[in-house]
Order: sequence, then structure tokens, then C-alpha cells
Amino acid sequence: MASIKDVANLAGVAVGTVSRVINNSGAVKPVTRKKVEKAIQELNYFPNEVARNFKMQKSKMVALLLPSIWNPLFSELAYYIEDELDKEGFKLMLCNSGGKPEKELYYLEMLRQNKVAGIVGITYNDIENNVSNDIPIVSIDRHFNKKITCVTSDNYEGGRLALRELVKAGARKPAFMGSVTSVFSETMNRRKGFVREAQALGVEYVVYEEPDPIVDDNAYINEFLNRHGDVDGVFAITDMLAANYMDKARRQGIRVPEDVKVIGYDGIQDNPFFHPILSTIRQPVEEMARMTIRLLHNKIEGIPLEKQVYHIPVIFRQGETT
Repeated sequence: MASIKDVANLAGVAVGTVSRVINNSGAVKPVTRKKVEKAIQELNYFPNEVARNFKMQKSKMVALLLPSIWNPLFSELAYYIEDELDKEGFKLMLCNSGGKPEKELYYLEMLRQNKVAGIVGITYNDIENNVSNDIPIVSIDRHFNKKITCVTSDNYEGGRLALRELVKAGARKPAFMGSVTSVFSETMNRRKGFVREAQALGVEYVVYEEPDPIVDDNAYINEFLNRHGDVDGVFAITDMLAANYMDKARRQGIRVPEDVKVIGYDGIQDNPFFHPILSTIRQPVEEMARMTIRLLHNKIEGIPLEKQVYHIPVIFRQGETT
């Protein structure tokens, strides 16, 4: 593995110059900067600390590995995670994987070389064999076979709650719309809770799923509408999927909530200027984020945790779609 001295030798500069380029501190001529950056790229060099305290043995950097910062739920999580890290004296490194397993593996290897203080991971890919306890890690929504702490909302209760609210609103044949990840994720418990509650209440129901990720949203929803045009209630696995369904349903003359009651999951729609306001199972995003960092900090400090999976209660937030 290349060192900072190797970079300096290849670029023909002093180690201090390389350090200034890495930390973006101090005056470095553009020509010299390009030489250093080229050497870093050629040697595939990753600094042991991409932060101001470069020479310190104890890192104050925590990495957040997530599928997409474009997703409003992940953006909100990142906001509160960074805020809580700042309170604990840590800095955030954002690793946006785009949901690609090869990019997640690249980041995990990079983070191991960087010796970051800890990792917060949000992944739904099969990367089990590449996740270890070498670095303190807390997962959101996914618990691995290894002893890695997981923080999640109570997805099972959220599914039960959604079914009850659809029935309460008058739905006689509700449907669950979702996707199945290649590995088990806590989000799959949303369907499980929905089905168990429907069975307990003796309600006829439909489950409509495809492998995750859904490649063509339009084809997915159109197929649902063609096959299950008689449903009068929909519980979508995410708010985004619920919104997409309502858009396609409206184009086919299906009215929400008159013809079909709709409930999403996440609670990402907070602005009252957008209509219709979606009825949803609201995840306690801020609490999840702050608990994740508090647990990670304890792991960094070597403090034992009480359990492996932490479930946080959800609530139903009434909107205009039920």
C-alpha cells in the first residue's frame, strides 16, 4: 500500500506539500498541485486521515455509506447524522454508492485503509462477506449475521398500522405494493405486518412485489393496475412509490381517496403546499439518526451495547389520501 512519502517521491515534492494538497491548506502552486494529484491517482493512494488532524493517531472522521443522497429520506437521515456527529466532535464523510454493490465494496475497502473512526451503513445489497467488525459500524434498516448493531423503525408494526388505517378508511380489498431485496432487510417486515394484520382481521388482501431495485417504475405500476384494478386500498413500501402510483392512477381516471385509499411509508412530505398530502407511516428519522450516532460513539469508545437491533416506534400521519 502506497504511503505519503511514495506520493511525494513520485511528484518530486516534499511530504509537507502533499499534506497541504490533501488537506487543502496553505499555498500550493497549481502546477505542483496537479503533479501531486496525478501521483495520488497513479499510486491509488488514500490518506490515513482526510481531515485537519491528519497526523493524529485517533481519527475523528465517520463515514456514512448510503444508496442515494437524492432520496429525501436518506437526505434527512444524513442531516441529523451530521448534526449529531458534530456535537460529538466528529466530522462526516459522505459515501454515495448509487445502490451499486461494486461501489459499496470500493468504499468499504477505502474506509478500511483510511482508518476512519466508524461507519454508518445503509445498504440493501449482498455484501455480507465484506462487512466486518474491524471498524466500529452501525447499520440502518439491515442487520447482518455478524454482530453489527442495527437501528431501524418498527417496520412490522408500521405494516400492521397501515392495514388497520386502510380498513378504518373503508378499504375492503387493500393491496401491498413493494419490492424484495436480494438479502433480508428490516423493510421487508412492512409486508409481513400488513399480511399478518389482514389475516387477523379476516380482510381480503393482495401482495404485489418485484425484485429490488425496480428497473421500470411505469411498467411496474401499470402491471399492478392491469392485474389488480379491483383493489380499493394501497399500502406502498415507500412514500415515493405511493406518489408514483397516485400519479399513474390519476391518469387512468382513478380518484384518490374516493376510489382508492393510499398510505405510504417514511413521512418525507412535510411541506403543506404540495397536494394531496399523503397519509403515511412516519419514521422517526431524527431519533433514528441520533441514536445511531450515540450507539456508534459507544462502540468507538469500547462501551458494550445492550442489544444488537434497536426498533423505534412509528406513527400514522393522516393526510388527504385516506
